[in-house]
Amino acid sequence: MPETRRGVLYGIAAYAMWGLFPLYWPLLKPSGALEILAHRIAWSLVAVVAILAVRRHWSWFRELLRTPRKIGLLVLAAVLVTLNWGVYIYAVNTGHVVESSFGYFITPLISVLFGVLLLKERLRPWQWAAVGLGAVAVVILAIDYGRPPWIALALAASFGTYGLVKKTAGVGAAESMTVETLVLLLPALGYLTYLGQQGTSTFGNWGTGHTLLLAGAGVVTAVPMLCFTAAAIRVPLTTIGLLQYIAPILQFLCGVFIVHEVMPPSRWVGFVIIWLALSVFTWDSLRTATQARRAVSERVAVQNAS
Repeated sequence: MPETRRGVLYGIAAYAMWGLFPLYWPLLKPSGALEILAHRIAWSLVAVVAILAVRRHWSWFRELLRTPRKIGLLVLAAVLVTLNWGVYIYAVNTGHVVESSFGYFITPLISVLFGVLLLKERLRPWQWAAVGLGAVAVVILAIDYGRPPWIALALAASFGTYGLVKKTAGVGAAESMTVETLVLLLPALGYLTYLGQQGTSTFGNWGTGHTLLLAGAGVVTAVPMLCFTAAAIRVPLTTIGLLQYIAPILQFLCGVFIVHEVMPPSRWVGFVIIWLALSVFTWDSLRTATQARRAVSERVAVQNAS
């Protein structure tokens, strides 16, 4: 199989698994959101260390120790991913799947804003139009909910910032996840120990199936991340940008057709506007990438002719 096609399949698998997460976390009830989060951190470390052990890939750790700046960035990434995971688990287990999908729909637009505010990048006119439409969608949903869509905004802001920090750190997915979960391990184990002492821990007290599902949180966290990494090194960034919409689309469908969350007309209007914004954003990105490739091809042709 050609590497590009294989990369696309890896990308589809990663985003499909992320998109189906709303079906997994409710299976862990009666565990609370914080207990699920703590188990996800602990078992993710076990899973990713097992993967690194199979690959016999440990030399990166010594190199990382020589770069305190990268360690600091990964500690910050750990805090951000904890916030993102915690809010998402809470949202899914309290019937806010649709709102969480909105958060991941607007994440690309949040990332663009970060580029403007933090990296001093300049937006093209159509990008500004997409960001403006996204802001209108947020206002409409705020009116619909009677409050700001804080779950969506928290997910988008935390994941957008997480992506920016990870890009700056420049550390591989498995290696980064190892450090991030290692940073979070002591607080997670401390909380799980506290639950055990209070007699409120569900781990081992609700049957073998529930225990295995809690432990499986590590696998369902690590596998899509590794699939994403495999996709990212095989396909263009524009392709990844298109594939990323698979996850929030599946989350939205889960919320509407499986969880049966209420969708009044005003909420539909908000989502239609954000989909329009993403359509404009995607069209502009593809158009710009095509023009850039054409310009490169023309320069190469001129150089060859001369």
